[in-house]
Amino acid sequence: MDINLLRSVVTVATFLVFIGIVAWAWSGRNAKDFDEAARLPFKQDD
Repeated sequence: MDINLLRSVVTVATFLVFIGIVAWAWSGRNAKDFDEAARLPFKQDD
């Protein structure tokens, strides 16, 4: 296996992982959890 082929495979795999993370972050199923997490700094403890 040539080193350039290995580098290409790693680059493509990393790109696919990145696209997967972006898709997960923008998924509608996670919107409620992310909205709740965004409000945590403003939540006051009683």
